[in-house]
Amino acid sequence: MLSHFRMFAAYNRWANAQVYAAVAELSDTEFRSDRGAFFGSLHRTLNHLLVADRIWMKRFTGSGEAPATLDAILYQELDALAAARKAEDERILAWTGKLDEASLAGAFTYVPVSQPIQITQPLSGALAHLFNHQTHHRGQCHMMLTALGKPSLGLDLIYFLRSEGREWM
Repeated sequence: MLSHFRMFAAYNRWANAQVYAAVAELSDTEFRSDRGAFFGSLHRTLNHLLVADRIWMKRFTGSGEAPATLDAILYQELDALAAARKAEDERILAWTGKLDEASLAGAFTYVPVSQPIQITQPLSGALAHLFNHQTHHRGQCHMMLTALGKPSLGLDLIYFLRSEGREWM
């Protein structure tokens, strides 16, 4: 199970790099315009992904920043947002590299941003959610990019495994 999550951490970093490279080719207007996704624009969706990862990593590790709202705008400019994304991806990769089976099988308790109740659940399920959530919103980013007439991105896990992720095959 640990190798599965470590693979997803590496895939997550790779896929985010693909999205950010494509977004870097956009005009500022294209980056910020509402495209009908849940968080509207690429700017707001990419900020949300960073917000959510920071919230989960604070829950998992007990350290780091945890924004108070899911729609917080942490960075206005793409360059700063991209640098923060890269740093968070490295943090996730390093943390999953240090996990052991006992920690993964254990439970943890947290209070969701959306409702003030304590929840205790297995770490493994919450970690699966972290990576699934990333994939969900990267799909929205992909939709916005293609709606702007940009080339389709090959973000499938198998593309990662056939390139940089060969060690996981």
